[in-house]
Amino acid sequence: MLMKKNVHEMDLVIPLPFDDAVERVSRVLNQAGRAVETRQAAPGRDGETIRVVASGGAGGMNPVVVTALVSKGGENSSKVRLRAAAKEGLIKQRAGEKAATRIAALLHKAR
Repeated sequence: MLMKKNVHEMDLVIPLPFDDAVERVSRVLNQAGRAVETRQAAPGRDGETIRVVASGGAGGMNPVVVTALVSKGGENSSKVRLRAAAKEGLIKQRAGEKAATRIAALLHKAR
Protein backbone atom coordinates (compact mmCIF):
# COMPACT_ATOMS: atom_id res chain seq x y z
CA MET A 1 0.00 0.00 0.00
CA LEU A 2 2.87 2.38 0.69
CA MET A 3 4.56 1.77 -2.64
CA LYS A 4 4.00 4.36 -5.35
CA LYS A 5 2.53 3.43 -8.71
CA ASN A 6 4.04 4.08 -12.10
CA VAL A 7 1.12 4.56 -14.49
CA HIS A 8 1.40 5.46 -18.15
CA GLU A 9 -1.49 6.00 -20.58
CA MET A 10 -1.43 6.54 -24.31
CA ASP A 11 -3.97 6.83 -27.11
CA LEU A 12 -3.41 5.00 -30.39
CA VAL A 13 -5.28 4.85 -33.67
CA ILE A 14 -5.12 1.53 -35.51
CA PRO A 15 -6.04 1.56 -39.21
CA LEU A 16 -8.31 -1.49 -38.91
CA PRO A 17 -12.06 -1.99 -38.53
CA PHE A 18 -13.22 -2.57 -34.95
CA ASP A 19 -13.38 -6.40 -34.99
CA ASP A 20 -9.95 -6.74 -36.60
CA ALA A 21 -8.48 -4.22 -34.16
CA VAL A 22 -9.87 -6.16 -31.18
CA GLU A 23 -8.34 -9.34 -32.58
CA ARG A 24 -4.93 -7.68 -33.08
CA VAL A 25 -4.88 -6.03 -29.65
CA SER A 26 -5.96 -9.28 -28.00
CA ARG A 27 -3.27 -11.27 -29.82
CA VAL A 28 -0.49 -8.80 -28.98
CA LEU A 29 -1.51 -8.50 -25.32
CA ASN A 30 -1.78 -12.27 -24.93
CA GLN A 31 1.76 -12.60 -26.30
CA ALA A 32 2.99 -9.95 -23.86
CA GLY A 33 1.39 -11.41 -20.74
CA ARG A 34 -1.21 -13.59 -19.08
CA ALA A 35 -4.84 -12.71 -19.82
CA VAL A 36 -6.86 -11.56 -16.83
CA GLU A 37 -10.06 -10.17 -18.28
CA THR A 38 -11.85 -9.45 -21.54
CA ARG A 39 -15.06 -7.51 -21.25
CA GLN A 40 -17.40 -5.90 -23.75
CA ALA A 41 -18.75 -2.45 -23.03
CA ALA A 42 -22.39 -1.86 -22.19
CA PRO A 43 -24.96 -2.59 -24.91
CA GLY A 44 -25.27 0.22 -27.42
CA ARG A 45 -21.64 1.24 -26.98
CA ASP A 46 -18.93 -0.06 -29.25
CA GLY A 47 -15.93 -1.01 -27.17
CA GLU A 48 -14.05 -3.85 -25.58
CA THR A 49 -11.65 -3.95 -22.65
CA ILE A 50 -8.74 -6.38 -22.62
CA ARG A 51 -6.53 -6.75 -19.54
CA VAL A 52 -3.33 -8.76 -19.03
CA VAL A 53 -0.58 -9.03 -16.44
CA ALA A 54 2.80 -8.68 -18.14
CA SER A 55 6.30 -8.72 -16.75
CA GLY A 56 8.41 -5.58 -16.53
CA GLY A 57 11.27 -4.01 -14.67
CA ALA A 58 14.72 -5.50 -14.15
CA GLY A 59 14.71 -9.14 -15.19
CA GLY A 60 10.96 -9.11 -15.78
CA MET A 61 10.35 -9.49 -12.04
CA ASN A 62 7.85 -6.63 -11.64
CA PRO A 63 4.23 -7.41 -12.64
CA VAL A 64 2.57 -4.77 -14.82
CA VAL A 65 -1.20 -4.61 -15.34
CA VAL A 66 -1.88 -3.58 -18.94
CA THR A 67 -5.40 -2.52 -19.93
CA ALA A 68 -6.49 -1.77 -23.49
CA LEU A 69 -9.85 -0.18 -24.25
CA VAL A 70 -10.60 -0.68 -27.94
CA SER A 71 -13.38 1.46 -29.41
CA LYS A 72 -14.67 2.31 -32.85
CA GLY A 73 -12.98 5.24 -34.52
CA GLY A 74 -13.69 6.17 -38.10
CA GLU A 75 -15.01 3.92 -40.83
CA ASN A 76 -11.79 1.91 -41.19
CA SER A 77 -10.00 2.75 -37.96
CA SER A 78 -10.23 1.99 -34.26
CA LYS A 79 -9.06 3.82 -31.17
CA VAL A 80 -7.05 2.12 -28.45
CA ARG A 81 -6.56 3.60 -24.98
CA LEU A 82 -3.55 1.76 -23.54
CA ARG A 83 -2.83 1.96 -19.78
CA ALA A 84 -0.01 0.18 -17.95
CA ALA A 85 0.41 0.32 -14.18
CA ALA A 86 3.11 -1.13 -11.92
CA LYS A 87 4.23 -0.62 -8.34
CA GLU A 88 7.59 1.04 -7.80
CA GLY A 89 10.06 -0.01 -5.14
CA LEU A 90 13.01 1.93 -3.81
CA ILE A 91 14.67 1.94 -7.21
CA LYS A 92 12.51 3.67 -9.83
CA GLN A 93 12.30 1.41 -12.88
CA ARG A 94 9.32 3.05 -14.66
CA ALA A 95 7.98 -0.43 -15.47
CA GLY A 96 4.50 0.87 -16.36
CA GLU A 97 5.84 3.46 -18.78
CA LYS A 98 8.24 1.03 -20.43
CA ALA A 99 5.58 -1.68 -20.77
CA ALA A 100 3.09 0.73 -22.38
CA THR A 101 5.72 1.94 -24.85
CA ARG A 102 6.80 -1.64 -25.68
CA ILE A 103 3.23 -2.84 -26.27
CA ALA A 104 2.35 0.23 -28.37
CA ALA A 105 5.36 -0.55 -30.57
CA LEU A 106 4.22 -4.17 -30.88
CA LEU A 107 0.72 -3.04 -31.88
CA HIS A 108 2.12 -0.84 -34.66
CA LYS A 109 4.49 -3.56 -35.83
CA ALA A 110 1.98 -6.47 -35.84
CA ARG A 111 0.39 -5.91 -39.24
